[in-house]
Amino acid sequence: MFENEYFFHSAAAMGRGGQTVTIWIQIIALLCLCGGSTAQLSFSVSEEVDKGTVVGNLAKDLQIHVQDLEKRDLRVVSGNSKKYFDVDLKTGALYVCDRIDREELCPNTAKCSLNIEAILSHPMHLHRIEVQIIDINDNAPSFREKEKTFNISESSFTGERYLLPMANDADTGSNSVKSYKLSPNEYFSLDVQSGGQHSESAELVLQKSLDREKQSVIHLTLTALDGGKPARSGTLKIVVNVIDINDNVPVFGKPLYKAQVTENAPFQTPILSVTATDLDEGINGEIVYSFIERGNFNPEALFSINPDTGEITVKGKVDYEENTAYDIRVQARDKGTPSRSVHGKVLVEVTDVNDNIPEIIITSLMSPVKEDAEVGTVVALVTVTDKDGGNNGVTTATILGLVPFKLKLNYKNYYSLTVDGPLDRESVSQYNVTIIATDEGMPPLSSTSVIPVHISDVNDNAPLFSEPVINVYVNENSAVGATIFTITAVDTDIEENSKVTYSSLDSISKTIPLTSIININSETGEIVTLQSFNYEETKTFQFKVQATDSGVPPLSSNVTVNVFILDENDNNPTILAPYSEHSSVNSESIPYSAEAGYFVAKIRAVDADSGYNALLSYHLSEPKGNNLFRIGTSTGEIRTKRRMSDNDLKTHPL
Repeated sequence: MFENEYFFHSAAAMGRGGQTVTIWIQIIALLCLCGGSTAQLSFSVSEEVDKGTVVGNLAKDLQIHVQDLEKRDLRVVSGNSKKYFDVDLKTGALYVCDRIDREELCPNTAKCSLNIEAILSHPMHLHRIEVQIIDINDNAPSFREKEKTFNISESSFTGERYLLPMANDADTGSNSVKSYKLSPNEYFSLDVQSGGQHSESAELVLQKSLDREKQSVIHLTLTALDGGKPARSGTLKIVVNVIDINDNVPVFGKPLYKAQVTENAPFQTPILSVTATDLDEGINGEIVYSFIERGNFNPEALFSINPDTGEITVKGKVDYEENTAYDIRVQARDKGTPSRSVHGKVLVEVTDVNDNIPEIIITSLMSPVKEDAEVGTVVALVTVTDKDGGNNGVTTATILGLVPFKLKLNYKNYYSLTVDGPLDRESVSQYNVTIIATDEGMPPLSSTSVIPVHISDVNDNAPLFSEPVINVYVNENSAVGATIFTITAVDTDIEENSKVTYSSLDSISKTIPLTSIININSETGEIVTLQSFNYEETKTFQFKVQATDSGVPPLSSNVTVNVFILDENDNNPTILAPYSEHSSVNSESIPYSAEAGYFVAKIRAVDADSGYNALLSYHLSEPKGNNLFRIGTSTGEIRTKRRMSDNDLKTHPL
């Protein structure tokens, strides 16, 4: 069987080259079903040969009759994007069908080969073919640069060396770069050192002292030769500029330059110009200005300097709060070779502007504050800072609005927020104290901060009843255990300070304890009867109830409770003597000649009840037809209604 890894690699390569992957899947399937064999054939061909050049004969090498090639469907496939080879089915010849460039196929590689596959169907067979691509000398050596310039001082010593660029040749082997030669001259020689393909170097060696006045520019030619036959070459022009000796140092006009700049100055705001002079002529006297980085400060982050004029301008954000002044070193370097330089000092002072608002910092906030806190009690520590300088950084802090607090200045910008008046949690449980801090800049800047101060409760309120005296009305003969009233006191404090309990203070009399008559629920204030009341015995009684909160110390208040017993009609009228004796008969005599309205007797009766229940009326209960006597319904007086006649009885029971 064929080698799967190689075959799949080739198939993937063909897929990338635009061939139909489906055909390959079908071929793989056929090979798996029918079986296949692999064979290795090797050919070689030079690059750049003409299209149609025969590489080898597959019919001969595969021992297949030429007339069977079409029948067995001989095909050549490759994993490359280009099809470089094809087979002539009439002759079996493997020939070149596209331009072959070894440097394109195998760049920077000494050995180059193409792998293709010859596929036969009926039966299915696969043969590998390796075609070696032989290099020809079709590339000349070349330098990356066309010209190389050296600036060499006339004071340079003989024997000094200057590294030259190396040539590149896309060819390999004997066709690559093999040697270098330098055009004849009296000043320089060429030294080529070879330490292998990748460590070769060529250097110019100064053989004779230079004289700029005799020859200011020297032109040389470096030639690279490959080993091909015929050899091919490439050249590099070398220009040596002989530089005059620079024997004068630039000098600044001042030992120290001073200037001021306003912070936040706009981009490119000019600050000052530094000036240096050089007694040399030409480029040896031309000055280039630059900054010198010192320590952690690089002036180029904030400033720029014109290299020709020495003018220093603003480049970045100048912040007074970061630095009040900048100590800058400026270098003046001439353009001589070698150049000579001097450095000068520049002090840039930053002028502050009012660009920072005051910052209010709250520390050690003592919240909540007890409502009984004394005046002067510290609530919080307040610090006001301003990054600006001078008057721009001087701040004052005040409290907005009317609150029982004030700011006390401790030291400079350190304040204490203290209690400045009475606090009452029941009136205000929280204050939002607004502090405003203002600086003295022009125009002034300010900021505010709100401090929430919570007021904690103390037991400063006693329970209060809605009225000092409470009247309670109870029917006599009411059931024992009935709730006759619920007493309530309100405490405006909170939590334990507002939790109220109830108790009685005194008894009805020394002999009758209150606890035998009523009971007060200590939590709810319900007053419950412990006995039934009799109006005829007790019409009213009084006691006091005390409401006490749970604060420390506890506070209390009292209320007087008047209990009024309401009468019920539970007593019968009683007739007084002499007519009250039970079953007794009392006689009254009247004259026979008594006129109408004659007073016979007066009945008196009483009722232990009161009010309407004790309001009595009198009525006669006498035999039917007796109309001689009448009784006053309200007075109880019995009188005659008329004169008696002979027909009246002598005795009349009433």
